[in-house]
Amino acid sequence: MAAEKTDIEHVQHVPTHDERRLSDTIADLKKSNTLDTLHNDEAVKVLAGYGGDETWSAAEEKKVIKHIDRRLLPILIITYGLQYYDKAMLSQAAIFGLRTDLELTKGNRYSFSASIFYLGFIVGATPAIILAQRFPIERVAFVIVSTWGVCLMCTAACSSWQGLYTQRFFLGMLESGVSPMFMLIVAGFYKKDEQALRMGAWYCATGYVSVVSPLINYGLGHISGALSPWKYMYLVGGAITILWAFVILFFMPPDPIRVKGFTERERYIAVARMRVNNAGVRNTHFKMRQAAEVLTDVRFWLVFAMAFLMMIANGPVSSFIPIIINSFGFSTLNSLLLTMPAGAIIGTVELVAPYLAYKFPGNRTWIIFVCQCGTILGSFLLWLLPTGTTGGLLFACYVLACFGGSYGVLMGVQTANTAGYTKKSVTASGIFVGYCLGNVAGPLLFKPKDAPEYNTGFTIVTITAIAAALLAIVYRYVCMWENKRRDNNCAEAYDHAYEDDLTDRKNPQFRYQL
Repeated sequence: MAAEKTDIEHVQHVPTHDERRLSDTIADLKKSNTLDTLHNDEAVKVLAGYGGDETWSAAEEKKVIKHIDRRLLPILIITYGLQYYDKAMLSQAAIFGLRTDLELTKGNRYSFSASIFYLGFIVGATPAIILAQRFPIERVAFVIVSTWGVCLMCTAACSSWQGLYTQRFFLGMLESGVSPMFMLIVAGFYKKDEQALRMGAWYCATGYVSVVSPLINYGLGHISGALSPWKYMYLVGGAITILWAFVILFFMPPDPIRVKGFTERERYIAVARMRVNNAGVRNTHFKMRQAAEVLTDVRFWLVFAMAFLMMIANGPVSSFIPIIINSFGFSTLNSLLLTMPAGAIIGTVELVAPYLAYKFPGNRTWIIFVCQCGTILGSFLLWLLPTGTTGGLLFACYVLACFGGSYGVLMGVQTANTAGYTKKSVTASGIFVGYCLGNVAGPLLFKPKDAPEYNTGFTIVTITAIAAALLAIVYRYVCMWENKRRDNNCAEAYDHAYEDDLTDRKNPQFRYQL
């Protein structure tokens, strides 16, 4: 019995002054006829309306987490896998006639067809995240995913490179909201130390889907019909995406407040346990002060710069790897098959890196640094190895995308280190702008005149990967300095940061994750 009591106290911290004040606040709210949701987080409604036992055991909380994982993660993983399958289809369609059919072999036309997709991302990211805050996030996701499925199918109607540019821009604009929305969903369901692993769970789909997609697209590329082979890839991919949108609409849990299939007690635990984050769960009011705070937050700009620099390397990974492997002298089939180990390796890195961040708290920035070393090695080898060293060049292609593990951990770091629902929303979309700018610049570095070695491109990738690794260490020490300053100031703690939707800079209780 004593052991059980200790366990409960460990989860709830019942004896503290903060918890007694929170209980008094909830009691006052229960007596109120209305709740202020302009300043308060919507989670307060759940806390105020609950009439049962306000303590729970570690076993109960673990059961709730498993229930959330089962309901949420499969949808996030498959959705993100479809997104990467759709946007990376270009590189595989390229070796099945797309470049010649649409006259993309001239100049930088093919490179820009990859880059313009991310210009659409930049345009669409902020409107998508504002819509996701103002309206039910599962409905916003449904509209976005189903519309991008239609847009993907329209690729088959493109008959010129100008038409492809237009289609790629709008496809990027439609797909842009997925990652920021997923970051918000994960931040609403999981504690800070739980978020990195869940971010990695859906982000690793970018690697693992690359194990399956070459086989699918090779089969589709050999359909004999009235259309060019690459067009069937886009028609099938778009149709699957549209069907999946309905799964999102009916089955994706949007947040712990409105999640379906939970008992009243499970819902209460899912919401109440998030108090330890010192950040809200959901607030539908866009707060300009929180948005403005992002612009003066040095941690945001460091993460923005890291996202940009990391994603320079995604240019060759997402748009050129099948072409580069094909230039080693392999057939079209073998070129596609040889991209599959890269997907398996990178998917594993993208899963293991967040898992290590989860198992070893306080080491996230070091993990980012180590993953960047893999990209530095790969780009360095592709830059300097002679053309005939096929084995070494293939190895370099396989480890080049280790930055995926860095980015997976980076998303979790910034989500955990941002409080205030509007600030969290703006930060998520802002980081994605950095991600997009890197992806715009990356493909343009690989010019046809430099093929097949692309020495200039890989030189720049090496430099930017090193810079991203060093910025991770700078970020670590900036957070350490701020945490130490707050510890030394011993300012009076604010008891209602969770209910009042305070930002991390306004709440002296908040501590930054390393």
